[in-house]
Amino acid sequence: MKTVLLIEDNSEIRENMGEILELAGYRVLLAPNGKEGVSFAVNDKPDVIVCDIMMPELDGYGVIHLLQKNPDTQQIPFIFLTAKAERSEMRKGMELGADDYITKPFTGTELLQAIEGRLRKSEALQSARPANLQGLNNLIDQSNNKSLRQLFDETQEGRSFQKKERIYSEGRRAYHLYYVAEGKVKAFKTNEDGKDLIIAIYQEGDFFGYTALLEGGIYHESAEALEPSEITSIGREAFEALFNNNPEVMRQFVKLLAGNVHEREEQLLSIAYNSLRKKVAEALIMLHHKYSSKEGDPVPMHISRDNLAAIAGTAKESLIRTLGDFRDEGLIEMRGTNIVVLKEQKLAQLLN
Repeated sequence: MKTVLLIEDNSEIRENMGEILELAGYRVLLAPNGKEGVSFAVNDKPDVIVCDIMMPELDGYGVIHLLQKNPDTQQIPFIFLTAKAERSEMRKGMELGADDYITKPFTGTELLQAIEGRLRKSEALQSARPANLQGLNNLIDQSNNKSLRQLFDETQEGRSFQKKERIYSEGRRAYHLYYVAEGKVKAFKTNEDGKDLIIAIYQEGDFFGYTALLEGGIYHESAEALEPSEITSIGREAFEALFNNNPEVMRQFVKLLAGNVHEREEQLLSIAYNSLRKKVAEALIMLHHKYSSKEGDPVPMHISRDNLAAIAGTAKESLIRTLGDFRDEGLIEMRGTNIVVLKEQKLAQLLN
């Protein structure tokens, strides 16, 4: 049974909508204001949200702003209720992430059709979300665009990279979108003194190199295989055609990009302000999540001390001393050059 969250301050409208949806077989959550609506959304994760715009305390724009900032709720289909049908109002809502509008007054049929439509699109997107290469292929197949299918197939190419082999270099013009089919890749920037700062680690299932494609320019970082890796590249023409023909793909990549920007901001803040122990602990936790098995079991992290120091933003000598302290405290185990995180929670406590 699908769950619908209704956020509406008018009790009569709220109850009438609730009755209609319950008769249609939905589980219904009723929130009389924006604050309670946000709480319901975070705690219950409804399948779709219908929200009035004009409400006291926290209006509909405030509701969607808060939900879009939360990774757990930003994918929930969101429908605005409004008495205003001005183009500027609709555009504002769409820019904030709304999926649809229902203009008051409306019929029960209009309400049900809007919800059913958003649920169908959401289910299709969930089954074909471009979280991996198969997701992109599914979206292309669903578009029934034969020329796009041909272009995508012609420009897609797989290649093996050895450890430390460069995939692309900072300052080079971007011609491909890359996907990690197997292995791990580091993205890094090099300063004037030749020191590297690792800004991202990509693992199996990750896309990379898309920022430069979106900007239509050059790569602002270099990418190199951390270990023997299988990388699939997709030509810029196919990537641009896919974006232009499928707004859902564009939406997912923008959200992916926003998440990566937030991750990099956090890393830079850590490097700038955290103590040495915090920097190393944060780098270890991040890598622990990248290297852990699908079952969540810890596995040895095979990463050089130079690369780990570049991720933490510290000198190699300082890193080695801190790793020795963590080993003596029983937080990690070192097996030759490999590192195993034994007590993730205690490492995380160092960040507080």
